Amino acid sequence: MHFNPYGGVAAEIAVRLVNAAPGEDLGRLLMASGYQPVGPIDARQDAELRRWIRELDAVFTNPSVELLNALLAKTTGRPYISVHDGRAPHLHYAEETAPVDERVKAYTAFGLAALFCEDPTRIGRCAREGCDVVFVDTSRNGRRRFCTTRCSTRVHVAEHRRRLDG
Repeated sequence: MHFNPYGGVAAEIAVRLVNAAPGEDLGRLLMASGYQPVGPIDARQDAELRRWIRELDAVFTNPSVELLNALLAKTTGRPYISVHDGRAPHLHYAEETAPVDERVKAYTAFGLAALFCEDPTRIGRCAREGCDVVFVDTSRNGRRRFCTTRCSTRVHVAEHRRRLDG
């Protein structure tokens, strides 16, 4: 049985936050990602989440034990098992009453840490020069290098053309 494949939803939310456009509504992004309950995000929380996004981004550039432990230390996370709203027992990483920015920080830090512990090579950034998109590699063989097939195709076509011209 595989309980937490590739960091689960928390790591995917970290990906969506890092890949978000600079002016994107983070509350909407979180809700669309299935993160509940979001509640209102005030200006202070929005600014803190955007600062947090920069810290998450560094994990995709150079995932390491030290970097992830530093992220975990910056959260108010205290994992506990919760049963609410008729849901099965599940983990919460911060108090349900904590501000949304604190909950998101704990959730994404724990998700990336879980992913890193399962397989650190699954945390990725697109290998195409000029593309800054990050991803969680959920491929069967774990050898993903590009964010999309479009970026992969661009790189491989350019390499093919260089070989033909060379």
